[in-house]
Amino acid sequence: MNAPPSFESFLLLEGEKKMSIMKDTKVPNAAMITLNREDHTVGNMITNQLLKDPTVIFAGYRQPHPLEHNVVLRVQTTPGRTPQDAFKEAVVDLISELSLTEERFRKSLDARRDVFD
Repeated sequence: MNAPPSFESFLLLEGEKKMSIMKDTKVPNAAMITLNREDHTVGNMITNQLLKDPTVIFAGYRQPHPLEHNVVLRVQTTPGRTPQDAFKEAVVDLISELSLTEERFRKSLDARRDVFD
C-alpha cells in the first residue's frame, strides 16, 4: 500500500522544529506561524482562541495539503501588540481551559463511579 507510516503524522523527524514564525512583509503587525505535525484540530482551537483576544484583528489557518501534516496560522494584531505575543497568550489560555475541562470531566467521572459502586 502507498500509505505513509501512521507515526509520520505526529512524530517530529530528527532536527525538525515544531514551530516556525515568519513575519508577513505585506501586512503590518502580521505573522505566519507554521506548526509541524499538527492538523485541523489544533489549528482550529488556536484560531478560535486568538479570535477571543480584542487585540487580534485577524486569525486564520490552513492546511496546505491533506498529506502534509502541518498547519499555517496567520495572525494580525493591533499596533501595540506582536502576533507572537498574542499566539503565546492564546496557547497558554487554551492549555488552562483544557486543564479545567479535564479536571471537571474527572470529577464528573468520579461522581458517576460513586453512584455505580
